[in-house]
Parts: sequence; C-alpha cells; structure tokens
Amino acid sequence: MEKKVFSIDGKELRTITLDENVFGLPVNDDVIYYAINNELANKRVGTACTKDRAEVHGSNAKPYKQKGTGNARRGDKKSPLLRGGGVVFGPKPRDFSFALPKKVKRLAMKSILSGKAQNDTLTVIEDFSVESGKTKDLVKILNNFAKDERTVIILKDDDAMIKRAGRNIHNVSFLSFNRLRAHDLFYARKVLVLETAVKNLSDFYSNENEEAK
Repeated sequence: MEKKVFSIDGKELRTITLDENVFGLPVNDDVIYYAINNELANKRVGTACTKDRAEVHGSNAKPYKQKGTGNARRGDKKSPLLRGGGVVFGPKPRDFSFALPKKVKRLAMKSILSGKAQNDTLTVIEDFSVESGKTKDLVKILNNFAKDERTVIILKDDDAMIKRAGRNIHNVSFLSFNRLRAHDLFYARKVLVLETAVKNLSDFYSNENEEAK
C-alpha cells in the first residue's frame, strides 16, 4: 500500500510503502472489541461499596408484634424493604481487570491501523518536533491536517517537547509506536503518524519473534 508523506505545512513530499502485514490486513472487529473492553476494564477502580442488612447500623429487635397491628410483618429495621435498610445484591469492591493474550492485542492494533489506512483517516507526516514546547506552534501544524477533530499522533519515540506542547489540546492524544492504545486509536477521526514511526510500527508488529511471545 502506497501512502503520501506530507510536510508539516501540508505539502506532498514523497510516497512511502506501508507494510501489508500491519496496514493491509482485513479488519477484525472481534479482536478490536476485546482489546477496547480490556483497556476500559483495566481502568475501572472498582471501589463502589454498599452495606447489606448485616452491615447496617440498627437494632435487631422486632419493631412490633407479629399479629394484630394491621402492619406488614417486620423482622427488624434493617430490612432491605425499609428506608435506611440494607441493600440487596449491591456492589462490593472488586477487581474488574483481566488479561488478554498478547497475540490478540497485537492483532487488534494491526486491525485498527489497517482500517484507518484503508479509510484514508491515516496520514503520514515527516518527522518533526516542537522545540519551543509551545501549544501555539503545534496548533499551527495540526491545523494543516485536522481541525477540532479527535486526533491521535503516533510518535517515533517518547518526545517530551511534543507532549508538552499538546497537553493543553483536549482532543489530541500522543502514542508511542510501541505503546498503542486501542480505544484512542479506534475512536480517533484522524491518525497522524510520523514517517519514522511508520517504519518502527512495521518492525515492531511484523517481527515474527514478537508474535511468538
């Protein structure tokens, strides 16, 4: 698959060949769902907690006699049917996280990248950095490719200055080529990949040794 490489000014520079094993696969919706669900589940705190009738503070005494009052039969004031009573089957602290096989994660990332490349929502940009670390300098570049759209920029390395410049832009996320997030990638309207990051992605996800791990 051929893709054009653009300058930071939005001008065409050259073409680059994308690895078919990473950017040319059929989209597998199932593994994408599992990867996104896994990420969201692992982020859940799981601290919600309610008290059942054994934990609610109150007397165990029967509030009134069993018969003759015309009221419903009550065992104690901590009944789930009464205000202030215990909660039936309420949430308790738990761990929602679960493990996902590495092959499934890798296939999900490749499926998302392939989908973005095939739908022309993936754009390759020449390598750049924001030496000043200022937001306005990064905004000038982004305006040539995406305006007020949910955007993901895939970096060739952990560039602290680009991340610093973009931390005030609410709809822009930065991902390193070896630490992708399925949720951010899938829901992005624009995916901007640095030219070196394209090669790094191909090496990282096409490596047979990595697949076997």
